Amino acid sequence: MREIFTEIFENQPLDPTEAAQQAMRPRLRKRFYKQVQVDDADAGNIAILLDHKPVLTPLRRPLAAPTRSLAQVIAAEWEAQTDVIDPARMPLTRLANAAIDVVSETPQAVADEVAKYLGTDLLCYRADGPAGLVERQSQAWDPVLDWAQRQFGARFVLAQGVMHVPQPRDAIAATRAAIPNDPWRLAAISSITTLTGSCLLALAIAHGALDADAAWMAAHVDEDWQMSQWGRDEFALNRRAFRKSELDAAVLVLRHTR
Repeated sequence: MREIFTEIFENQPLDPTEAAQQAMRPRLRKRFYKQVQVDDADAGNIAILLDHKPVLTPLRRPLAAPTRSLAQVIAAEWEAQTDVIDPARMPLTRLANAAIDVVSETPQAVADEVAKYLGTDLLCYRADGPAGLVERQSQAWDPVLDWAQRQFGARFVLAQGVMHVPQPRDAIAATRAAIPNDPWRLAAISSITTLTGSCLLALAIAHGALDADAAWMAAHVDEDWQMSQWGRDEFALNRRAFRKSELDAAVLVLRHTR
């Protein structure tokens, strides 16, 4: 039975895009458990149990959260599975697996990857036209840059088009220092950064300066503009909905690990 727990999420991609592609052709296991519980015998390591047996990550480590509230929302995700267990509908568990199996082992490398986005952050690269798009970018992105300057003393340089513009080293260093070391919060920040293309958006969410919906809208200003001009892209919107569930899971991790 312990092996069954790990098989469900083995070979599940951590990248949201690849996960979305695999979700289109799932091979799902039937739900084999009756009850989901949390075991808080260890106050800092709250395990998720299925029929009183521990769930294991793909690397066969206990699936356990640092707080009871986070363990409860992960457990609720398992409880929500009905006839089959669908990893595509379990973004919290996938993120938990990443935090336990990957981020906890290499936090410095993960933080360095997140920090790389500061050199090419989405919010710093602006369109030179049309005026409507320029205005939408400014409305969505300028407040976050202003917040970063107030919060970290970091002034980022704006550029037009896609040509790379180096950012001030002191701005990157000051903001890099705000990337958390805790593996759970770091996993959440990494996920949000990858999903939005912006470390600044991720940090704004983590600090409570921006809510998830506003950040998601800010990350899709360009795409929404294109659809306003050329019509809805249903494939893109479906993919976005899947990725939004990933972002919401990361926000829950941040909320329950404060």
